[in-house]
Amino acid sequence: MNPTTDVFEQRVAQLEGGVGALAVSSGQAAITYSILNIAEAGDEIVSSTSLYGGTYNLFAHTLPKLGIHVRFVAPDDLEDFRRALTQRTKAIYVETIGNPKGDIPDLEAIADLAHEHGLPLIVDNTFATPYLCRPIEHGADIVIHSATKFIGGHGTSIGGVMVDSGKFNWT
Repeated sequence: MNPTTDVFEQRVAQLEGGVGALAVSSGQAAITYSILNIAEAGDEIVSSTSLYGGTYNLFAHTLPKLGIHVRFVAPDDLEDFRRALTQRTKAIYVETIGNPKGDIPDLEAIADLAHEHGLPLIVDNTFATPYLCRPIEHGADIVIHSATKFIGGHGTSIGGVMVDSGKFNWT
């Protein structure tokens, strides 16, 4: 284990209020790891439509090639999320501040819906940062960051990190 990476993971986990974190090569890698460890061919993810372009491309083009279907819903319509859920749904995904629209989903309501159906809520907190929002306090199970943005400071480095809340029963 790299001691610098270990300290980074511990600090981000503490900032977010999680039990542990895993640093990876980029924010897209963090999203990909999170999804591919939850879903497989034949499964579905429900996601907000308000997404960073790279995430949208991953969800709309790459995951379907692996047999994972993503259902896109309006970020501000809880009933839209509810209607999109099926027996094959494995997770719900949102961004704390939608990119590029700047819209803000109701994390607590979406988390309640996810947990009502035994699903984890994955939240990309890149734009808000733990300084402005701690999604775990609002029910998120996994929090993702592109460390390239605010955590890295100036976009001069590439990295990503996933934080586990420690509250979801993964068994």
